[in-house]
Amino acid sequence: MQYSVMVEYALHSLVYLIDIPEEESIGIKDLSEFQGLSETYLSKVLGKLTKAGIVSSTPGVKGGYKLAKSPEEISFWDVIEAVEGTNPIFQCKNILKTNLMYADKDWSSCDCSSGNPSCTINLTMLEAEGYMREFLRKKTLAWLNKELAHTLPEKVQTGTREYFIRKNTN
Repeated sequence: MQYSVMVEYALHSLVYLIDIPEEESIGIKDLSEFQGLSETYLSKVLGKLTKAGIVSSTPGVKGGYKLAKSPEEISFWDVIEAVEGTNPIFQCKNILKTNLMYADKDWSSCDCSSGNPSCTINLTMLEAEGYMREFLRKKTLAWLNKELAHTLPEKVQTGTREYFIRKNTN
């Protein structure tokens, strides 16, 4: 299992939006420059976050992005779902229908999400994903911001804030 790097860029971008004043926003140019990304790529990331209601965008020369919700209301899972979609990670292909031992069984009524015992693999994978989702729903941007305050050097924290403040005043 692997999430795209878009999830990581989304989470980083959201952290940069936490401390900006409510009446301000950060432009795509500044966010992409700071992260060493193309504006086009980051626009795709932020477009998905906007569509999910996680960020809002302000058009125009002084426009940009800001959080649409408080950091306490945005979970890692919200971000993953916005970027990667809502399909389960494990996609049951019902491969038993091609197994020689089951060649005479009618598979037209097999529903992998039911309690069908022949779908034990799918049910186990979905249960595991459920635990992961629940764990990631408990990790919010507010939690991440607090953790970063303890782990990042003060120079990095201050430098990041100052970069976006300086860019916003230009």
